[in-house]
Amino acid sequence: MLKPLLIEIGVEELPAVPLLKELSEIERKWVSVLDKNALVGEFEFYYTPRRLVLWHREFKVSQDDRVEEFYGAPVEIAIKDGVPTPAALGFAKKCGVEFDQITRAEKAGKEVLYFSRTVEGRPSSEILGEMIEQWIKSLNFGKSMRWGSSHESFIRPIRWINVMMDNEVIDIELFDVRSSAHTYVHRISHFGVMRVDSIHHYFDLLKEGSVTLYPQERRKTILDAFTALENAHGISIEVDEDLLDEVVAITEHPTPLLGNFDESFLELPPEVIITSMKEHQRYFPVFKNGKLINAFVVVSNALTDDFSKVIEGNQRVLRPRLSDALFFYRNDLKKGLSTAGLEKVVFMNGLGTLAEKIAREKMVASTLSNLVYENINPLVLERAMELAKADLMSEMVYEFTELQGLMGYYYALALGESSEVAVAIKEQYLPTGEESALPSTMLSAIVAMAMKLDTLIGMFSIGEIPTGSRDPFALRRAVNGIIKIAVAHQIPLNFSTLIDQLTNLYPQGKEYKKNIETFIIERLAGAYPGVNPSIIQAVVSKDASVELDVLEIDRKIRAVSTIASSDSFVEAFSTFKRVSNILKDEAMDKGFIVNESLFENDAERNLYASAKAVMNNQYETLEERLDALFALKAPLDIFFDNVMVNADDLNVRANRKALVGMIYAEIYSIADIKNITL
Repeated sequence: MLKPLLIEIGVEELPAVPLLKELSEIERKWVSVLDKNALVGEFEFYYTPRRLVLWHREFKVSQDDRVEEFYGAPVEIAIKDGVPTPAALGFAKKCGVEFDQITRAEKAGKEVLYFSRTVEGRPSSEILGEMIEQWIKSLNFGKSMRWGSSHESFIRPIRWINVMMDNEVIDIELFDVRSSAHTYVHRISHFGVMRVDSIHHYFDLLKEGSVTLYPQERRKTILDAFTALENAHGISIEVDEDLLDEVVAITEHPTPLLGNFDESFLELPPEVIITSMKEHQRYFPVFKNGKLINAFVVVSNALTDDFSKVIEGNQRVLRPRLSDALFFYRNDLKKGLSTAGLEKVVFMNGLGTLAEKIAREKMVASTLSNLVYENINPLVLERAMELAKADLMSEMVYEFTELQGLMGYYYALALGESSEVAVAIKEQYLPTGEESALPSTMLSAIVAMAMKLDTLIGMFSIGEIPTGSRDPFALRRAVNGIIKIAVAHQIPLNFSTLIDQLTNLYPQGKEYKKNIETFIIERLAGAYPGVNPSIIQAVVSKDASVELDVLEIDRKIRAVSTIASSDSFVEAFSTFKRVSNILKDEAMDKGFIVNESLFENDAERNLYASAKAVMNNQYETLEERLDALFALKAPLDIFFDNVMVNADDLNVRANRKALVGMIYAEIYSIADIKNITL
């Protein structure tokens, strides 16, 4: 039998960010509880700042009856001379019955002791309290708190609980709060408790009390109002999805309002104003003709016919924040860009100060610049490296750490540095994620790579190697960034060679070069999302020696990935897998010499002629070369049909292995395809 079930956990205002971080797990954890209690069914989850709600349109009123089965020891062990052994009596005790109630069954071809019983399902109303408690205690919002005399903790105090099954209140207690047929609506609509007569009444009550229960509906309300404001005022509102999610999470009755601030604050870089509004006030920035204007949109949770006071209040709160930012900005410009003071800031024990890090980065950048064909002025490069971290000493970055690099860009331009240097300062941290832009110029690319390489090599040299999910210096992201930059700007970077060139700059940690190479190989998949990881491993993990030439690896990965997606590769794969099995004990780099005089039939001669033609040809791309090599499938199949590779004559056998070996060695120089999983 099925009945509707409503579960509402009423809380004091939930902080948005912890809630949103756990959001994807909340439903999954309730599914886990349902599964554990044999009450799986469809449901919906809703939230507002003051409530977590589970809604089952149909819920089992009781668990299904189930059969429990117990298998014991083999009969030949359990019963001796017609008398149950201690093993048999122990099995009966485990089952909770006398031995004469134990029967026999066959399992794994043996006759064993067996007992089964039907367990009657418990009514859902009896176990809902346990289930809800399991669910609530499984939620992980980070920090939690205690309140009153309770020893339990949760993200915020639980103030009311309403659990109704088909309009009947289910009696449960959680965190010293007993369930009742009550709820709360929007505080301005009605401050006190509201009685709930039925589940249907609950939903009506929230609606009448100005609570929009459904997050997607609140989201739509906000976006529709944004559109109306844009049309009415000829403006454009920048919708930050993360900020929108936060606003949806902290409002029950959202109303977007247009406010403004003093135009004089537009002296500040746009990012400073936007950051100040978003981070501190959760305001949305407003643009006109592509430029930031002195306006903002705030999403109010108030209920009123006159929002003027709400707008005035938000304008009043924003002003001192922008005033502080303008003060910092002007002060920083007076002081100028300088790294003075960074010699007192420790970067990492074992790697010295930030000033020492800058010195190393200059050396790394100089080494990288020697790899590129584009002419990079060494004085410009040194200036960019010198000023890259200067804004860390600014008041603005001290207040808004997320603006480091960006403020250096604005200060550099304002203080007369070249645009090339300023852009390099701004782009030094790129890429910041999978979808992030890359440095736009070769100078920026060298600066960004130098910073990441110094951190990567430095950390490994002192044994600070990422483990599991722990990566405090974002070395995984650094490797992905270095590879992407090198490929985008075609910088011929060989990690192995570069580490050797820079070895005197770092502490001589044991085997740190080998550890870095292993780490880079493991991280290559992150730089090639969507590429079969086994293809990447086939390209880079062919033997004990490692040569991490980024551009060469990139060419091979892209070529093999393209070929591997074709139907012809799938058809050829089994043939070449057979070749690799024949050669499993052979060193692929030894060079295979074929003696034509030892050929005994045309299948050998034709395969050799076809292979030589392919190898002697010139190809514009690796894809074309691989295509031609895999086209040797046909003569290889004929060879295998007509030739016994493991001939009795050892010279003939070695020659036939050399014939297939010379073909596979050509492919192996690109990728060890036997390691590819389709």
